[in-house]
Amino acid sequence: MKLNQLKRKTHLQTIAWVLATWFGSGCAPKAPGTVGSLFSLPLIAIGWLSGVKALTVTIAVLFLIGWWATNVVLKTQKEQDPGFVVIDETVGQVLAFVLITTTGFAWYYVPIGFALFRFFDIVKLWPASYFDQSVHTAFGVMADDVIAGLYAALVLYGISFFI
Repeated sequence: MKLNQLKRKTHLQTIAWVLATWFGSGCAPKAPGTVGSLFSLPLIAIGWLSGVKALTVTIAVLFLIGWWATNVVLKTQKEQDPGFVVIDETVGQVLAFVLITTTGFAWYYVPIGFALFRFFDIVKLWPASYFDQSVHTAFGVMADDVIAGLYAALVLYGISFFI
């Protein structure tokens, strides 16, 4: 699906679609969640350049924007969590690095954190599975990825003590 093919009637809906697809990365023909996560990685620089507080604020703002944008998009869809909506992956992927920003930058944290988030996003350990399967709202779409991001953050932080 291409971004210009998505249903929208107003400028505000267009903004919601652009954000929900994380600037079109969710329209990738294969693995849109993974592509959306990749397109989120530049945001991690905020954490290492500005610190954990700036990254935390960024995550909170992205969550609220994502909740709104996803809600706008879901009103036009039959699916409860369409694959092209990837702003939830953006929030979760950035969240995966929030704890590690306190330990200092090392380039190898990026692929490890990326892989950990994708793993937890796919596996959906409880309570992520609850939100994915039972909360069919924009909040539910966002929440399961936030939980995956928290799991990834905890594991990545733990790994940082050994490498």
